[in-house]
Amino acid sequence: MNVHELPVQREIRKFDYETDEGIAERARIGMVVLASDHTIEHEFRLILEKVPGVALYQARIENEPNITPETLKAMEARIVPTTDLLLPGMPFDAIGFGCTSASMVIGRDRVCSLINEARSEAAPTNPVSAAFAAFHALGAKRIAVLTPYSDDVNEGIRSYFEGAGFEVPIMGSFKEPNDNVVARISPRSVANATAELAKTPGVDAVFVSCTSVRLVRDVAQLEQLTGLPVTSSNHAIAWHTLRLAGINDRLPEFGKLFTLGLQDA
Repeated sequence: MNVHELPVQREIRKFDYETDEGIAERARIGMVVLASDHTIEHEFRLILEKVPGVALYQARIENEPNITPETLKAMEARIVPTTDLLLPGMPFDAIGFGCTSASMVIGRDRVCSLINEARSEAAPTNPVSAAFAAFHALGAKRIAVLTPYSDDVNEGIRSYFEGAGFEVPIMGSFKEPNDNVVARISPRSVANATAELAKTPGVDAVFVSCTSVRLVRDVAQLEQLTGLPVTSSNHAIAWHTLRLAGINDRLPEFGKLFTLGLQDA
């Protein structure tokens, strides 16, 4: 190469900088989301728009879109490696596993221990632990339950709730096993079924199971209509992760639960 063709070295200036807490100034929340889930991130963000300084980070876990006890159980071995994918090297305040029915099949305490196996610093939860904490905060013992699931999963849910000391006097279901279809069940259909179940005498609250189901926008309106507290998998786990992370903002626009803290449980 001719000496005259050598590249000219140009200065790249180095600037000093300072750091802040980034977008997670108040709390960093992680979520293990089903590969087949269409909804949980969307509903979480509807709520977090009202909670500045709290950031949500997700990792997707492999699963089958057809929900059976067998496909739910298969996720157990994948929880730790999927949780490990969440912002390597950064601590979390709370981490949730986003599947209601799998949390019952695997066991809610087992799910939490697997999250902590990957991230010991984070307060762990799942939709079932979150729902039970919500029922305690709401003072609800007799729960009407709406699901999208087939009956083999529904019977497991009823037994699991009753084994935890709650009564399930009425259940309703869309009986649709495919997550890709469940995610497209209209909010109107969900709201109508929720309102119908709320008519059952002696019911203390209505719980809508499954993180693919859309309900968060309608909770406050349904509570006004029915006179009962209403929550869902996404609604409850959003509340629970916020409270576990020390975020106690009251958000009545999302219903009674979001006016309560863990100290009320």
